Amino acid sequence: MTSSVGTRERSRVAARPTAPTARRTPPAAPRSLRRSRVRLGRPSRRLHVALAAALTVLVVLAGRLVQLQGLDAPAYAAQAAKQRLRTVAMPAPRGEILDRNGNRLAGTVPARALFADPMLVVDPPATAARITALLGGDPAAMEEKLRRPGRFVYLGRGLEADQVDRVLSLGLPGIGSLSETKRVHPGADLAANVIGFTGQDGNGLGGLEATFDGVLAGKSGRETMEVDPAGRQIPSGEHSGTPPVPGSSLQLTLDRDIQWQAQQALVAQVQATGSRSGSVIVMDPHTGEVLALAGAPTFDPDQQGAAPEAARGDPAVSEVYEPGSVNKVITAAAALEAGVVTPDTPVTVPPTLAVYDRVFHDAEEHGVEHLTFTGVLAKSSNIGTVLVAQQLGKTKLYDALRGFGFGQSSGAGLAGESAGILPPPDKWSGTQAATIAFGQGVSVNALQMASVYATVANDGVRVPPRVVRDTIGSDGRLSPTPAPGRTTVVSPKTAQELRTMLEAVTSNEGTAPEARIDGFRVAGKTGTSQRVDPTCGCYRGYTASFVGMAPADNPQLVVAVVLQDPQNGHFGGTLAAPVFHDVMAFALQARQIPPTGTAAPTAKLTTD
Repeated sequence: MTSSVGTRERSRVAARPTAPTARRTPPAAPRSLRRSRVRLGRPSRRLHVALAAALTVLVVLAGRLVQLQGLDAPAYAAQAAKQRLRTVAMPAPRGEILDRNGNRLAGTVPARALFADPMLVVDPPATAARITALLGGDPAAMEEKLRRPGRFVYLGRGLEADQVDRVLSLGLPGIGSLSETKRVHPGADLAANVIGFTGQDGNGLGGLEATFDGVLAGKSGRETMEVDPAGRQIPSGEHSGTPPVPGSSLQLTLDRDIQWQAQQALVAQVQATGSRSGSVIVMDPHTGEVLALAGAPTFDPDQQGAAPEAARGDPAVSEVYEPGSVNKVITAAAALEAGVVTPDTPVTVPPTLAVYDRVFHDAEEHGVEHLTFTGVLAKSSNIGTVLVAQQLGKTKLYDALRGFGFGQSSGAGLAGESAGILPPPDKWSGTQAATIAFGQGVSVNALQMASVYATVANDGVRVPPRVVRDTIGSDGRLSPTPAPGRTTVVSPKTAQELRTMLEAVTSNEGTAPEARIDGFRVAGKTGTSQRVDPTCGCYRGYTASFVGMAPADNPQLVVAVVLQDPQNGHFGGTLAAPVFHDVMAFALQARQIPPTGTAAPTAKLTTD
């Protein structure tokens, strides 16, 4: 029998822990010590996040550093080098313009350009002030350039080397220079109205410079250079480019000396007569070559910006006018060619002549005159010319005007040329059929009128005028301009009769004895025509002209002189004929043309 005492004893024994594992729990630590132990021994969640973020940043930076220094290093090096490179256009040397003997009328010389990189300019106001102090100009305008967006702006073009060197010696950040070329004209205003002018970039803007810009300009190149932070070229840096291809040159038909004499005589007479403008043309009638083409007013193409726009044109081809009595040679040619008259045909000229609603007069009052047809031309009778034109008919007169080149371009290929006005005969009014016969109601330019007389001088064969003789490539190869076509307008017999009749104009009984040249036979015709004033649509003022040839029996040269709106006199025989005399005499000597030695025939001007 088991007692209860024994049972309780066994329970106590079983509840004790075994000896090896029994450990007494230490006393509890104070609360503050327990908090400190937690912070130091166990990291908080916030600290874990911060450490993780820092580690991530380090990993990213390390990866980026590896990428920059390793994988992307060549690309960034190339980009940095590219930022140091500057590419600019290199203008091609423009071809020269020469006279017929190879004398330079327009050429190209080395020059310098000053530029800025606005992003590198440190102090725009101070920089502008220092540059303009050396080069001149407006400091405010210079500062505006220095503040423009972008990496390149021209500060000056066509400068002398010493000018640029003085600026560069200042060491201004962002300022550099380039080699370029500029246009120069050794004769200043010599033939300027023909040659024209160029713009700041070298492109042709007027005259032959514009007409033949594609020939003269060449092909621009490009230059790439490495620059330092101040914008200066690094001598040992990268440098490459495509060289420009020089333009071709033009050799003109103009003779420098004859051109000079023509300009001097013209400018002096324009000033003396108070004329608005004027032209002088010298032509070889057999080839159509223009030896001189002078205009007034003129200008210096090296300073063309200072000249008024009106002075930069070419009045010989751009200014049209009613030719007046010089046009009577066409009426005479048509009448002789048609057999309506001969040089000795009698023409009774009344004091006045009524045609439709107008009454015509001659320049000077007279009674009834009994003239030959030669006398009609020599005395420049409007009435006598109208009477012959009525026998001819307006269709034949129109055909002759057209054949001599009216109403169409002269063929010289000059910039700004006007074809003039020649209405068809079915549009002529009753009075216009009369006025066109003596040169009013139709308009031409001076070169067209010179070509008419060159046709008469060339035995009735018209050779269009030309100014460009050859093209010379940059390799020196010569390419002649194709010879112009030839058109027979009247027979040699008619042309010879006209020349003899025109000699009478320079006789004491004619209208232009001042055109005579000692030792030479001279033939020509005066013109004193009314000018159309577009402001009122009426006639106001005059055009005075003279066109002639020498030697008359074997013409080698034709000279045309036109003065527009003279204020001191207005007759062609007294204003234009003296200029013809001076220019023709000089040209005959310059071309070494001797007199023929033959005597002029005695012309019969009246039937009395």
